[in-house]
Amino acid sequence: MKPHSERLQLPGAAGPIELILETPASTPRGIALIGHPHPLYGGTLDNKVTATLARAFLGLGWIAARPNFRGVGASAGEHDHGRGETEDFLRLADALPELPACAALLPPGAPLALAGFSFGSFVAAGAYQALAARGQAPRALVLVGTAAGKWAVPPVPSSALLIHGELDDTIPLADVLAWARAGEVPVIVLPGADHFFHRRLTQLKELVQRHLLGAELLAASGAGARDD
Repeated sequence: MKPHSERLQLPGAAGPIELILETPASTPRGIALIGHPHPLYGGTLDNKVTATLARAFLGLGWIAARPNFRGVGASAGEHDHGRGETEDFLRLADALPELPACAALLPPGAPLALAGFSFGSFVAAGAYQALAARGQAPRALVLVGTAAGKWAVPPVPSSALLIHGELDDTIPLADVLAWARAGEVPVIVLPGADHFFHRRLTQLKELVQRHLLGAELLAASGAGARDD
């Protein structure tokens, strides 16, 4: 059996939310919700970094969901500077486990993971904060090209995975380090990599998968206590 991919539209506060839902061939470990870069600068669910994040999760047996933000593709509404986009992320976090295509496959209590690239990192971090406030903190948070300095990215737990390119001229590494320093969150820096990780996508995927597998081992050993 091969992984299955379908393009769906689910209801949102501003109208339909378009997304690609990819399911693994085996019983899924959980659901990963992945945000794309800024829609006013060409960001869509088809962005190559966003798609790489989806492949990283899918390759480890997670369902990967990539929505188009408001006003992109078949998603209704207009760009809302992260507010409405975070609202839609939260709506999907609630709705996807109940979707027949997911509910039939997921084991009871299957975890949620959030991920995002660039502007999508801002949305994912905001959604993580809101879910944690509900007592529903996702199992994993992966932020790539974190949009610190561009937007008011909220604090994230030190267990989050942050990956940044040394030569990122869209979101300077210094801004990310300054933001991460306050929460003592480690940042993985790819030497020579730019904002879009040209020719480094395979390495990016491997780093994400290594982190997810390591987190599972820690949780299984009982050593992975949360600090959020």
